[in-house]
Amino acid sequence: MLSLAKNTNLLVMFLLELGVLASVGYWGFVVGQNLPVKLLLGLGGPALFIAVWAVFGAANDATIPLTGAARVLLEVLWFGGGAMALVMAGRLAPGLVFAAVYVVNAALRLFWNQ
Repeated sequence: MLSLAKNTNLLVMFLLELGVLASVGYWGFVVGQNLPVKLLLGLGGPALFIAVWAVFGAANDATIPLTGAARVLLEVLWFGGGAMALVMAGRLAPGLVFAAVYVVNAALRLFWNQ
């Protein structure tokens, strides 16, 4: 049963990663004032987040994998950026829920040494 919970927590982590990209893209398309700006922010924002995650945060394939406090800072900025993107796009409740799910997920990963 514990194995199922741990695997579910890893799945939630992956879904949170996708949620950050969706949140940042949503933010870009909502706050952009005209079509070119919407496209730049709505597509460029997630592209920037993908690049940062690929270089520093990807579980097994990061170019420069971070550990310890640097990893914690990366995650807080990355997942916090996803939550803030929702809040800045006018979606306060979903942003708060996103942040809360991340905190629980991170606590469980720490507790289970994932």
